[in-house]
Amino acid sequence: MKRGLFIGRFQPFHLGHLRAVEHILRKEDELIIGIGSAQYSHTADNPFTAGERIEIIMKSLRQTVDTRRVYLIPIPDVGEHRLWVSQVISYCPSFQTVYSNNGLVKVLFEEAGYRVEPVPFFDRELMMGREIRRLISSGGDWRSRLHPDAAKYLAEIGAEKRLATILKPDF
Repeated sequence: MKRGLFIGRFQPFHLGHLRAVEHILRKEDELIIGIGSAQYSHTADNPFTAGERIEIIMKSLRQTVDTRRVYLIPIPDVGEHRLWVSQVISYCPSFQTVYSNNGLVKVLFEEAGYRVEPVPFFDRELMMGREIRRLISSGGDWRSRLHPDAAKYLAEIGAEKRLATILKPDF
């Protein structure tokens, strides 16, 4: 059985991430989606809890992929990179390939003996978490960049108000 690992913060999980998951699942039997920085929430870079990100991801995947082929694993950060790799390995089912465009992730997992493959970017100029968070905070057109069920969920949990408050300057 071929199983891959795709790690990200997914703040929020957007259509670019969804297309990446679809791409990876064409190559792998199963996919582990590692939800990085799982311990953080309610900050500018990490506004959503790990539980909220799980909901967002599942709502995005349910109508597009066979979710029986996907594992969602929250992965907290640790202070040392090599310890982080060991932690990821211990938190996850076994995997052979890591999918990432992050240079540090690539180096760390290659040094640990894993194959690392890049993930194609899909509409990169539109599908950037920081920009989507800015649009959510300002009431811009963020919904078109997420799966409709994920956008509905974010509206239900008050994402616009949360991000507007978090990203508001303190002066």
